[in-house]
Amino acid sequence: MSNKDKKQTPFDAEFGTPEAEPNPEAVTDETKPAREAETETAETKPDAAADETPETAGTAEEGGEPKADGADETKAEEKPEEKPEAKKEDEDLRAQYLRLAADFQNFRKRTEKEKGDIYARANESLMTDLLPVLDDFERALAVKDEAAKGVQDGIRMIVEKYIAALKKHGLFEIEALGADFDPNFHHAVQTCPAENGNEGKVAVVLQKGYLLNGKVLRPAMVIVAE
Repeated sequence: MSNKDKKQTPFDAEFGTPEAEPNPEAVTDETKPAREAETETAETKPDAAADETPETAGTAEEGGEPKADGADETKAEEKPEEKPEAKKEDEDLRAQYLRLAADFQNFRKRTEKEKGDIYARANESLMTDLLPVLDDFERALAVKDEAAKGVQDGIRMIVEKYIAALKKHGLFEIEALGADFDPNFHHAVQTCPAENGNEGKVAVVLQKGYLLNGKVLRPAMVIVAE
């Protein structure tokens, strides 16, 4: 029986006839194409996301430029460039070190030389005081006296030992008699006529001269022939 054939009740007259419920099968048939389209879209999205590999993603993040193999290792091995200020400072320190080393070498050599000179001339004042005593001994030996011959022989022995002791400390006599006059070693106090071609030579030694370790302690006092 159709709805039209049904009798209208007082309730229907007052509130109206209720509408027929929609058929589920009909709704499913109408919405099926739209649902299938949504399902296909949802299924294709994961595949598209899966196509994007990690390499492609990394390339996109870095501006589209692929990383070269070993680029990180090369950067790690590269040494930082030295700044001009640091390089100049190193050169200044090196030059300063070389100057200090040279100054130290010069100071050491100078000190060693000064020490050697001090040791060589340590007895200079003592030798200067002893020379007059040696002169007196030699004057006593120069006296010709037969009565004092025994005494002179004893003095001669003392003088020989005395001179030997002085030589051990670097004292040596300057050669003067018959040698060419040298103002560095001879002190001329008088001249005399030259004989037998001895012009410019020492003719007479008035006082002996001495060297102490190669340095003139006292020049010889002489008479030069002209």
